[in-house]
Amino acid sequence: MSDTPWWDAKRHADRRPFLLARNKVRSALRNWFENEEFLEVECGALQISPGNETHLHAFSSKFLDEDGSTNQELFLHTSPEFSCKKLLAAGETKIVDFARVYRNRESGPLHSPEFTMIEWYRTGASLKDVMKDTANLARLALNATQATQMMWKNSSCDPHKEPEFLTLTDAFSRYADIDLNAVLEDTPAFKAAAAKAGVSVSDGAEWTDIFSAVLVSKIEDKLGIDRLTFLYNYPICEAALARPCRDDPRFAERFEMYACGVELANGFGELTDPIEQRKRFEADMILKLAYYGENYPLDEELLAALPHIPDASGVALGFDRLVMLCSNARRIDDVLWTPFPSQ
Repeated sequence: MSDTPWWDAKRHADRRPFLLARNKVRSALRNWFENEEFLEVECGALQISPGNETHLHAFSSKFLDEDGSTNQELFLHTSPEFSCKKLLAAGETKIVDFARVYRNRESGPLHSPEFTMIEWYRTGASLKDVMKDTANLARLALNATQATQMMWKNSSCDPHKEPEFLTLTDAFSRYADIDLNAVLEDTPAFKAAAAKAGVSVSDGAEWTDIFSAVLVSKIEDKLGIDRLTFLYNYPICEAALARPCRDDPRFAERFEMYACGVELANGFGELTDPIEQRKRFEADMILKLAYYGENYPLDEELLAALPHIPDASGVALGFDRLVMLCSNARRIDDVLWTPFPSQ
């Protein structure tokens, strides 16, 4: 982090090539969505619920009546997902939002508390369909910057090469020598397998904590090297808003796309069962309360809308990270026109 403010003329001049690359990438991606006949929408940032995943943290605010009395706590959305799904229930079929989103407790070279997420949904589309969308966008972004490879630290990735498709089960076996099928829902067995792989976790760690520790320490930095990697078929407990796989309901229709060891996109075959969705949300909020001493309300409108959504798949793409890797930026604030104040 530089001690020089971002608005210093010299520092701005150093960052300006990355910012111009950002604009080129945005234009290229917007053109693609328009040519593919997506409808661009603008979802409101203030929401009743910012999301109901255990480790997702939001910024909160208060809505005041005209007389100044407090009426309701609201949250800046961590994703436009809930609103987009309501638009699907209303009858929209192909939508995209270049959304400003907000996540607390996130900062660093790859994280900003305020960032841009491109989120799109297609009714009648499979997970493979939106994987193809995501790979196409990575190629277009690189082309827009006139670079030949994505770069991050000492790794490179050519999105024009045929992507690698890797299930979570295969990834855990290949990089951590852990049989994920054998430890599903078995925390003691998973903890022992992780320890054997050289991953230490706290005594009170839950299954999901062990999963994250192994993924981060043993697997993620191996993904998206030389070519894009699509990591898919996540354990159901790691895919709060995704529908179960038809051939094995222990796993869910979820993928993440990686380049240079960096996660760039997260996609779902969308869950539309309100009973199952409520069950997952409530379980996550119980865990959130136990971990952090707080939780968020459920969006009852979303739960009411779910049965009205046809089969659909959707993707959330971290736009700023994509620009970083395509422009060889050093950290996320290089590609933000006005970086977050603490940076």
